[in-house]
Amino acid sequence: MGARFGLSQRRVCRVFDLDRNTLRYQPHRPADEALRARMRELAALKRRYGSPRIYVRLRREGWRVNHKKVERIYREEGLSLRRRARKQVALPRVPLPRPTGPGLCYAMDFVHDRLATGRRFKCLTMTDLCSKEVPVIEVDVSIGGQRVCRILDRLFGNRPLPERLSLDNGPEFASMALDAWAAQHGVQLHFIQPGKPVQNAFIESFNGKFRDECLNEHWFVTLQEAQVVIEAWRREYNEERTHSTIGDLTPMEFIHHHQDRPQTAPDSASMAVV
Repeated sequence: MGARFGLSQRRVCRVFDLDRNTLRYQPHRPADEALRARMRELAALKRRYGSPRIYVRLRREGWRVNHKKVERIYREEGLSLRRRARKQVALPRVPLPRPTGPGLCYAMDFVHDRLATGRRFKCLTMTDLCSKEVPVIEVDVSIGGQRVCRILDRLFGNRPLPERLSLDNGPEFASMALDAWAAQHGVQLHFIQPGKPVQNAFIESFNGKFRDECLNEHWFVTLQEAQVVIEAWRREYNEERTHSTIGDLTPMEFIHHHQDRPQTAPDSASMAVV
């Protein structure tokens, strides 16, 4: 501008009350090629990971970066996550009770999909409401009430029984077989109101992630392929995927931390004999 109007740089800075060092400053940001390459690798490997989750993954790998730098490079590299449009429905926000520890309450539901041949299959999904662990995703073309009971027997053969199972009103869950199983093992079945999946929001949230990050990312040719890929994704979800609601830990890390936490001793008043 000074050359255009015949003014010196000193005069221009005086007019605009600008320090000449500020005018002459040239940014010296490092290229960060290694960081950019790793972010591109993560974005290509996990296409549904956004900037916050990539930041957590980088920090866990030992990269000394803050979230602002990751967000800037994320935009510069054109890695922005495409948001899928959702229908906006005004629903009342009702806080759901959350268990005080892992293994006390699980939620179950079914997710349906198709093979490349057009054949339908279903997935029985299950999640721990506290730790976010997914102990099982059963994949088959047909899963009835008796099959659900066998899956629960297999699952809780080596882990403590829960206090409650949260379910919808599907025929597989409302069957006499599951009712008898729950009565035999002392497990409460909590059925949500018909047509109100928001009352089982924990499993609905997981089902959305499951479809977005696994089912929509693969085109299964055979049922066996679907079973292998989904089981591998389930293990990764439990052992590698972090969750902001449990302090950016994986479900397995959260469970181990909870088990290692010292138990508080009861106070003298609660132990007093009345």
